[in-house]
Amino acid sequence: MNIDPSIFKAYDIRGIYPTNLNEEIAYRIGRAYSKIIKKENIGQTDKIVVANDMRLSTPNLKKSLIKGLLDSGVDILDIGLATTPTFYFAVAYFGFKGGIQVSASHNPKEYNGFKIVRAKSVPFSSETGINHIRDLVIKNVFLAVAKKGKLTKKNDVLGKLIEIQSKGINLKSINKFKIAVDAANAMGAIDMNALFKILPCKLIKLNFKLDGSFPVHQPDPLAEENLKYLQEKVLKHHADFGISIDGDGDRYFLIDEKGEIIRQEILRGIMAQIAIKENPKATVCYDIRPGRITKDMIDEVGGKAVVTRVGHSLIKEKMLETKAVFGGESSGHYFYKFPFGTFEAPIVLVLKFLVYLSKQNKPLSEVVKTYKKYFHSGEINSEVRDKDTKIKEIARKYSNAEISYLDGITIIYPDFWFNVRPSNTENLLRLNLEAVSQKLMEKKRDEVLKFIRSENE
Repeated sequence: MNIDPSIFKAYDIRGIYPTNLNEEIAYRIGRAYSKIIKKENIGQTDKIVVANDMRLSTPNLKKSLIKGLLDSGVDILDIGLATTPTFYFAVAYFGFKGGIQVSASHNPKEYNGFKIVRAKSVPFSSETGINHIRDLVIKNVFLAVAKKGKLTKKNDVLGKLIEIQSKGINLKSINKFKIAVDAANAMGAIDMNALFKILPCKLIKLNFKLDGSFPVHQPDPLAEENLKYLQEKVLKHHADFGISIDGDGDRYFLIDEKGEIIRQEILRGIMAQIAIKENPKATVCYDIRPGRITKDMIDEVGGKAVVTRVGHSLIKEKMLETKAVFGGESSGHYFYKFPFGTFEAPIVLVLKFLVYLSKQNKPLSEVVKTYKKYFHSGEINSEVRDKDTKIKEIARKYSNAEISYLDGITIIYPDFWFNVRPSNTENLLRLNLEAVSQKLMEKKRDEVLKFIRSENE
């Protein structure tokens, strides 16, 4: 069969079902992953975790994936319906050699995919395993094994996660907040139902019924049009704040009591300060997309700020390298270091944020007002003919600036700065620009966009 190599992404495997991702490919992925894991763990047990979301195509893909794993002699613990953070926790906390989550995260209903990890939930990226899986899947040469793997099931992982991740957090200090949560008919509903059982807060549910057709809106809080439902709910119920969760439950966005979006760089800065106060002089990692307030807030409490490339896998890899205690990505991923692994832990994020907000004794809008020092363009995509050439042209045009090539190109002046990154799969450049005033931000945003798009005029 013809395999579309584009389904093998930078951080996971994702495609449209059944057009370019189907049961046969899922089976081959199981075989390919098994070959890698068995080779990396010669002489050791190679038992792994499998979990899944609620997408309509998930049962079929999961069944074929498991068959491929079992036919390769790999033992499986199936934890069933689980968010990606719960999947990561299961792999790391219980000491498995790796795992695969069947999910397409925030993508529309037609999509599905696989998130893949090693022991301690260390992620596979294109550079550390996904391309290898791609090559094995396309080649499709797998040896028979003498003994097939065994399948066991475990359904109480989330309870253990909440028990472990809530330890040391003073739940009694949390105010009786009224909190609206939009789960987008996706996996975050499971985590929030369980978490609020141990909280003194009132949960206002929005789109909590699991439905892989996503009947109300796409499960992507990064797109502001998907936040309007939560904003309306917060205002209608006079909630203290709101939480919007993506499809597989590993990205969180907050809305204040006025219905305004809390920018990720501010929330990230708040959580970084909490982590550094708990671990003096600790390292915090965050992605290169402009959000200078994060660094300001880390510096303010004596932490060490480390900028990374964009991508949850890349941030986690850098966190492991630098022994960082906390990390945050502009897209809403929040990572914590545990004794057993480093990965997304939104339960910890919510609990520590609730304790923090309880101490402030003022509305969330007033808390974040202090940190609204910079003005951001948001991420703006532009189609170009040649991404590399255009980035070189940007470097020449702004040659008198401080320049970084960590991820795309970052241009830094005293009063404005921006990053332009190439898309991994399309002829697109992604601009994020920030400035010290709204007027300057708009002026420089338009200037840079005009330059990027000049070849297409």
